[in-house]
Amino acid sequence: MADFPDSSRMPTSIVAIGVGNRMRTYMHYVARHPELAKLVAVVEPDSIRRNAMADQFGVPEQCRFKDYHDYFNSPVVADVAFICTPEREHFEPCMEALRQGMHVLLEKPVAQNYEQCKLISKAARKAGKIVCVCHVLRYHPAFIKVKELVSSGRFGRIITITHTEDVGIDRTTHSYVRGVMNTEAGNNPMLLAKCCHDIDFITWLTDANCRRLSSFGGRVWFRRENAPEGSATRCCKCSVEQTCPYSAVDLYWRRRQWINNFDVPAGKTIEQVITQELEEGDYGRCVYHCDNDVVDNQVLTMQMDDGSLITVCMDIFTRRDGRITDIKMTHGDIVSDGVRIFATDFRTQKREVFDFTEVCKQPYHAGADLRLVESFLGAVRGDISHAPTTTIDDSLRSHRLCFEAERSRHSGQTILFD
Repeated sequence: MADFPDSSRMPTSIVAIGVGNRMRTYMHYVARHPELAKLVAVVEPDSIRRNAMADQFGVPEQCRFKDYHDYFNSPVVADVAFICTPEREHFEPCMEALRQGMHVLLEKPVAQNYEQCKLISKAARKAGKIVCVCHVLRYHPAFIKVKELVSSGRFGRIITITHTEDVGIDRTTHSYVRGVMNTEAGNNPMLLAKCCHDIDFITWLTDANCRRLSSFGGRVWFRRENAPEGSATRCCKCSVEQTCPYSAVDLYWRRRQWINNFDVPAGKTIEQVITQELEEGDYGRCVYHCDNDVVDNQVLTMQMDDGSLITVCMDIFTRRDGRITDIKMTHGDIVSDGVRIFATDFRTQKREVFDFTEVCKQPYHAGADLRLVESFLGAVRGDISHAPTTTIDDSLRSHRLCFEAERSRHSGQTILFD
């Protein structure tokens, strides 16, 4: 009898659908572990991105696709799909991957509405496949430690959680004022797009379910009527650019922030690309003269079925880029800024400090992005020691809260849960 290769020892084959920053990050794990994973196909409409990734991993020309429909209709087979398309294009490729018997690593958010999220969950159960949503905070050492402290029982039960996500000026003006996520039409709510990690983390901390919630917020500042006197529609032609905290010239040219999002065609330099963007592109526009309509501030308050209260604040107007979590419990409190954790025991008056400063200097969210991929691929191979810490149903729970928060914000109503 012929000897057949042991499939459990063969690298897991991957199709990469959507080649942006997140996909490039996750593929660092594949590059480091060719014995465990192999990229066999690339799907990306942008030829520069598509060919750059395909060339890096030696993907042949016939396995490079502009559109995911073309891939799914091709004879190229993969064990898993990594889906990092724009968020409004998650649902269809995920559903098709499940129909074709593939496991899915799905960049957040899951889909455009809660009904689509439920359909993905149902399809995953029917196919018997894993859909792992990329909630990376569950794989971050500092956030894992907070979870361990809360679950230890040492500090009693949760009374309140106050959590702040500092989205920051630069990220907001790049993505949500000038960028592709700056309108409500065709995009997920900003709370879901930016803070579903945070909502997922909070629901991970508590076993309680939401009883009712209210959310408030709106577009307060980035409006035409708030433009400074003498301002222009483009930063490179503006007389007040030098003193404007939202200057695109300062962000992209002087400080060289967020320029990794700009594709550099062959024969051009990054300087030429930035110049063209400032003079002609969307990212050179004045923040007061864009077509944006998404919120620039939002607060979510929830009452849980165990009586605890949770508040999430999405802050835009800050230079900080991080998260602060303040957990008040019956026998102590825990405060974390994502780097250091302070835990106080009320009975002993002892205060412990857990410092992750050095760990947080590591790339890829302190290695959390790569641990997420490792966990997912291990689970696909059947390694129970690598079971993902998040399931598609966990994601449904946190996503529903975000969708309902948006409904509350628009309607002014408190949303009640069964």
